[in-house]
Amino acid sequence: MGLPDAEALWRWNHDPDVMRWMEDGYAQPLSQVEKRLAERPRNTYGDVLLGIEVLAGEKLVGLVRLHGAEPETGCSEIDIYIGEKEYWGRGIATDAMRTACRYGFEKMRLHRITLAVVTENHAARRVYEKVGFVEEGRLRQVFRRDGRWYDMFIMGLLEGELRGAPEPGGA
Repeated sequence: MGLPDAEALWRWNHDPDVMRWMEDGYAQPLSQVEKRLAERPRNTYGDVLLGIEVLAGEKLVGLVRLHGAEPETGCSEIDIYIGEKEYWGRGIATDAMRTACRYGFEKMRLHRITLAVVTENHAARRVYEKVGFVEEGRLRQVFRRDGRWYDMFIMGLLEGELRGAPEPGGA
């Protein structure tokens, strides 16, 4: 991602619908987002950030990130969001999750990928379940939005559990 993507990220991070179930912190000016992108280190084994694009790479619509990966444990966390609302409900998040998890298992040689999701974020949970993630635990009242506390599910996916992925060497 380059500086042209800073405007999209800034816009998404200031959209209450996009940020509804995400940790959003304090609002930042566009200049701060540009600076953060310019200073972001290149992808490493432990932190891989990928843009989700449509229209043959012409339009950035979201982000997916594998982070906290350690070769010694073979574990990583994953985060995703689709910032362009006109692309919600079109299967893009499912495809991006599947692709990122396949990358994690095949290229990074991970054994396990985990995520946390607000229990009320039904759309995200459907995506994760379609890909093969299963609920492994619940954190009580750890996410606050609109003056209310929400629980979060911890979900996990093990190597070999990825659903809907093509067979190795297949199309």
